[in-house]
Amino acid sequence: MVAEPEGSEDRKPQSDEARSAFTPPAGVEQPAVAEEEHPTSEFAVPSGLAPDAAGEAPAQAPAQAPAKTEGSAFAPPSTYSAQHSPPAFTPAHGFPTVRLTKEAPWQDRMRTMLRMPVGERPVAEPVQKQDDAGPAVPRVLDLTLRIGELLLAGGEGAEDVEAAMFAVTQAYGLDRCEPTVTFTLLSISHQPSLVDDPVTASRTVRRRATDYTRLAAVFRLVADISAEDIDVSLEEAYRRLAEIRRNRHPYPGWVLTAASGLLAGAASTLVGGGVVVFLAAAVGAMLGDRLAWLFAGRGLPEFYQFVAAAMPPAAMGVALTLAHADVRASAVITGGLFALLPGRALVAGVQDGLTGFYITAAARLLEVMYLFVGIVVGVLLVLYLGVQLGAELDPDAALTITERPVAQILASMVLCFTFAILLQQERGTVLMVTLNGGVAWVVYGAMHYAGGIPPVPSTAVAAGLVGLFGQLFSRYQFASALPYVTAAIGPLLPGSATYFGLLAIAQNRLDAGLVSLTNAAALAIAIAIGVNLGGEISRLFIRLPGAVSRANRRAAKRTRGF
Repeated sequence: MVAEPEGSEDRKPQSDEARSAFTPPAGVEQPAVAEEEHPTSEFAVPSGLAPDAAGEAPAQAPAQAPAKTEGSAFAPPSTYSAQHSPPAFTPAHGFPTVRLTKEAPWQDRMRTMLRMPVGERPVAEPVQKQDDAGPAVPRVLDLTLRIGELLLAGGEGAEDVEAAMFAVTQAYGLDRCEPTVTFTLLSISHQPSLVDDPVTASRTVRRRATDYTRLAAVFRLVADISAEDIDVSLEEAYRRLAEIRRNRHPYPGWVLTAASGLLAGAASTLVGGGVVVFLAAAVGAMLGDRLAWLFAGRGLPEFYQFVAAAMPPAAMGVALTLAHADVRASAVITGGLFALLPGRALVAGVQDGLTGFYITAAARLLEVMYLFVGIVVGVLLVLYLGVQLGAELDPDAALTITERPVAQILASMVLCFTFAILLQQERGTVLMVTLNGGVAWVVYGAMHYAGGIPPVPSTAVAAGLVGLFGQLFSRYQFASALPYVTAAIGPLLPGSATYFGLLAIAQNRLDAGLVSLTNAAALAIAIAIGVNLGGEISRLFIRLPGAVSRANRRAAKRTRGF
C-alpha cells in the first residue's frame, strides 16, 4: 500500500469524482478513518478486497445498507423520476384561448395583447406586405416612435399610446416588441429571435400641443396600417405622417380668442350670472387669453402664462365690485376660471393611474398641480389687491345659485361648443361633443338640484355618462375618445368651488378656504374617475360586432397587499 509521508500537510481534497468513482460497492464495509490519520491513496485496494493466493475472489460479505455519501449539487433529488415527473404548473382555470377577431377595433385588440403576459400572447400575422428580405427594423421602430410622439404630445393616455405603437409593429411583422411610455420618453425594444440581441430605440417628447384634429389624423393612419384591405407601405406612412405634422390648425387665433370669451360668458351664466356678467366675463377671459399669448411669445414657461391669464377675469370682478354695480362679481371670476382649469390633463393623469402607468400618472398630476397653483397665484394677487382697496366680495354667494334649467342647459352646450374649438377639434365632432355635454349637465342638474344628491356623486355619475357615450362614439368611428369626452366635461369642472376657496384664503379664513379647495379637488377626481369608469364599462359590457370577448380582456390582478 502506498501511503503519503507522515506529517505531510498537503492533503488532496475529495472531489465528486473521487467519491463517485472509487466508492466501495454494496456489501463492503467502509473503513473508518480517524480524524488524526492521513487518507490513503485513491489507487489502494480497500480492506476486504485483497485476492488470495489462488487468485480467487473473496467471499462476499453479507449485504448491508449503503453508506450515505455527499452527492453532487447538480444531481437530481432522490424523489425525482423522469418517468413519473410531476406535471408543470398551470393556473386552476388553465390558459384561456385568445381569439382576436380582425373585425374588432384595433384599440381593443392591441389593448388585449398588452394586458396579457408576454408568454401567453398569440403571434400576430402581419397585415402589410413585405419583401423577401423582411421588414426594415430600424425604419419600422422609428415610424412607431414618431406616431407615439404625436399621440402623447396631443394628450392621449399612456395605455392608448402603447396600443398604437404595438399595432404599428404588429402590422409590419415585428413580433416580440415591447413599447414603453412615460411622461416625456418613448422607447420600444424588438428582439428578432431568442438568440439575437434586442434592438432598442427611444424618442423624447419635449413639447406638447393641444390639437385634436392632428390626433384624429394619427388615429386614422394607425387604423389604415392595421387594416388588411388597405396597403400602407413604410414610404406611404412616412409621407402621411409628414403631412399630419405640416397641417395648420383648423381655427385661426382670433377664433380661439373669441371662443375663450364665449366659454367664460357661458360659464358665468351657468352659475347664475346675467347679461352684464356674461359680457364682463367674456371681456376678462379674452384679455387673459391675449396676455397669455404675449407671455408665450416671450418664451416664458406655462406656469407664468396661467398666472397672467387668471388675472384679468379676477380684475373685472373686483372692478365691478368697487363700482358698486348690481351684478354678481363672483360669477364673473368663476366664469373666467372655467377656461383655465386643466381638466384635460387631470383626466389623462387619473386615467393613467387607474390603468397602471403610475410614473406617467404622477408626472401628469404634478403638471396639473403646477398649473392650478399658477391660477391660484394670479387670482390671489388680484383678490388681495381688491380687499386692500375695500372691495366687499361676498363668500356666501356660493349658496345662492339661481336654478334656471333652460338657460343653464343652453349655457352648458355653448360652453362645450367653445371648449371643443379651443381644443382644435374637427368640425364633424363638435356637434357630438356639444350634445354629450348637454346630456351630462341635464343628468347633473336632475340629481343635484332636483334630487338633492350631493355634488360629488352627481358629478361622478354625469362624468361616467360622458365617458360612456364618448367611448361609444369613438369605437364606431375607430378614433380617439378624447375629442368626444374632454370638452363635454367642461360644465362639470369645479370653477365655483375653486374661486370661493381662493376668496376665503384672501380674506384670511384659511379653514373655510381649504375646505372649499378640498371640495374642488374631490369634484375633479370624481370627474376623472367617472370618465374612466364609463369608458371601461363600454368596453366590458357593450359588444360590438366582432369585438373581443369579455373573457379574453385581462388586466393586472390584485396584489393582496404584498
